[in-house]
Amino acid sequence: MASHKSALKRIKQTAKRTAGNRAHTTKLRHQMRKLRTALDSKDKAAAQALLSPTFALIDHSVHKGVLHANTAARYKSRLNLRFNALS
Repeated sequence: MASHKSALKRIKQTAKRTAGNRAHTTKLRHQMRKLRTALDSKDKAAAQALLSPTFALIDHSVHKGVLHANTAARYKSRLNLRFNALS
């Protein structure tokens, strides 16, 4: 266990940051799962309603540092391709 004040503070900061990142990642995965389910069931109206919030959440994840920019671009591209295939 750390004994310096600064090390103890860093442990607290890391724990707080990890909890926030984990919560955000879970929220992102649930949102993407909802969109993929709508795409699998070929429900265009539901997919249309979920597409914009999902993309916004992906972009927000990049801004927060939860996702890498290229990973986010790949997710958005693949989801958009699947949505356009419904048309």
